[in-house]
Amino acid sequence: MKHIFPFIIILVLFSACDEEVKPLEFKIHNIDTAYEANITVAFDEAKKNKELSKTINKAIENAIVKTVNSSENATDLETVLTNFNNEYLKFKTEYPEVSEPIWELNIETELTYQSEDVITIAISTYEFKGGAHGNDQIKLLNLDAKTGKTLTINDLINDINGFKTLAESKFMESIQEDDTSTPVENIFFGEPFQLPENIGFSEEGLILIYNVYEVTSYDLGYTEFMIPFEKAESFLKLH
Repeated sequence: MKHIFPFIIILVLFSACDEEVKPLEFKIHNIDTAYEANITVAFDEAKKNKELSKTINKAIENAIVKTVNSSENATDLETVLTNFNNEYLKFKTEYPEVSEPIWELNIETELTYQSEDVITIAISTYEFKGGAHGNDQIKLLNLDAKTGKTLTINDLINDINGFKTLAESKFMESIQEDDTSTPVENIFFGEPFQLPENIGFSEEGLILIYNVYEVTSYDLGYTEFMIPFEKAESFLKLH
């Protein structure tokens, strides 16, 4: 018997180590609940490595909730969807004469980058409650691949001012492909160049996205450009 217990201990240790190093996998999770409003939700959900997946999935859910304008003080996605649907039903009851199209809430995500250090999830949200057009936005969520912590630009970039200079040059290159005469101040509503709120990773480099109304006008939609890794490398703490 004295030879069996050490063998069992070794097996347990190997099993524990195997659990720790299991790489994360992501699968699309669809919410199929039937609502009166047109609500569609499909988002990336982490699998394996149970505790880390739990942390990352909560971070994804929290980020999605914050992209919905009508989320109010809701802290979970199910409540956000229910509230949106209830608001639509209330509107139909109070204004039966209004022949507006069905309200829409469409949410989807895309895993744009995954390394040993960083995971980037792009969250796209479209919200329509009648009127001329709906509201849509994209959020880039950066997560620490080891802890699930949400990363800020200061966690990713070691020299913000230097990176801002690089980003401005790449931004101007991207817009001058279409228009060589627009001063940068006109794009930023009289202000000098500003970094966008949404900066994340793709397989080719850093993605920078300005949402509608952050720059220029609604008619031009999103403004997006990329900085290749070879240009951004010296500014990156993680990638």
